Amino acid sequence: MHGSHELAPSLQNGLAVFYLLVVILNLGFAVYQFYVKRDQRLGLVGAVFGILFLIHAVAYLIHAGWSLPEGFRSFTTDLMGAYGGQAGPILYTVLSVAGFVALLYWRRFLTEPSIAWVLLNLSLLIGGWSMTDPNFRLIVAKEDNVPITILIFTVGFFTWLALRKAVINDERLANGEPPVEALENEKVLVWPDLVYTELIAMIVVTFLLVIWAVLLKAPLEQPATTAKAPNPSKAPWYFLGLQEMLVYYDPWMAGIVLPLLIINGLIAIPYIDYNQKGNGYFTFVQRKFAISVFLLGFLVMWVTLIVLGTFLRGPNWNFFGPYEYWDPHKVLPLNNVNLSDYFWLYLLKQPLPDAWYIRELPGILVVIAYLFVLPPILARTVFRSFFIKMGFVRFILMVNLLQFMAALPLKMLLRWGINLKYVVYIPEYFFNI
Repeated sequence: MHGSHELAPSLQNGLAVFYLLVVILNLGFAVYQFYVKRDQRLGLVGAVFGILFLIHAVAYLIHAGWSLPEGFRSFTTDLMGAYGGQAGPILYTVLSVAGFVALLYWRRFLTEPSIAWVLLNLSLLIGGWSMTDPNFRLIVAKEDNVPITILIFTVGFFTWLALRKAVINDERLANGEPPVEALENEKVLVWPDLVYTELIAMIVVTFLLVIWAVLLKAPLEQPATTAKAPNPSKAPWYFLGLQEMLVYYDPWMAGIVLPLLIINGLIAIPYIDYNQKGNGYFTFVQRKFAISVFLLGFLVMWVTLIVLGTFLRGPNWNFFGPYEYWDPHKVLPLNNVNLSDYFWLYLLKQPLPDAWYIRELPGILVVIAYLFVLPPILARTVFRSFFIKMGFVRFILMVNLLQFMAALPLKMLLRWGINLKYVVYIPEYFFNI
């Protein structure tokens, strides 16, 4: 698949259909804004993009062969493969965090319907152009990867919708007006209103699933056998975030401790949070800390890891750029070192002690300081207001949950920055952190 990039007629016809569907979407949006909402600006945005995508549709209908420039593909692949192959995940993570911060900081601007519609169309345009690359198309168009593509757009839509409603309510509250939800207090009966709505939704979803099953065949493979394991061997999509954690932590930590803490943390949140504002209506200003932490854990540390594991982790769990061929023979020279090696071999220039409790003493002290010394420091400095309002028990629970959540990005940074494998390495008892 890493040879010629000439476009087959069937592919160009498929892209033409895709662009025509986007044209219909934009024209419908434009008509709705012009004649229903009376918003000339939004209507013009939809019309402009409708014309742009119509030009693309015509180009592919006549088989003009437009494709992503080869120089851009090569630049992207070289960029992702720099720094000993570590530049890819570093750049991906940095861009994910930067995008998240930008979304919250400029939420008023980015959630404007016109800006959001522009971003949606740009993503569809880039996605259509990227489908002309055979390596990108092979991964993204794989039957069991299609739901992840849908997940990206649905999560993006609902995140935009929630933040947009929060921005509107925050502006109303700042002007002394009640939130929108307080004005929409009309009640309806479960029967027949809710039941009819659920019935219609069930019929529509069933129809879509039938069409999906006809168009996309189930990706069934050969019967499982120990003689041949797939490469890459991936967990179901909802566990790909956990599988990505295995790159940086031992299985007991990534597969047991962190998931249990996440689940128990979500259960404990209502009992830990002291802020009673924002109940029953969307807001961001009144719940900045809670919403930011939740979105960080969900979007950056869960959804982006699923996307990473689905589209960018290839054979041998190596990182591959979006336009890079998944070469099963790709080997990256990595020299991961434990903290005890750094301390005894590199800093003190001494051989490793035989006794594990002496050898791993630096790492044990680091873990103790992180878990037990850092919380009191935070209580007296950054989180002093939280400590005063929450009390000792709830504050310690909150900080410990935040520490375990922060342990993943910290370990990722240490792995990329200084090739740190384990902070504490005790193979004698199968205990590694």
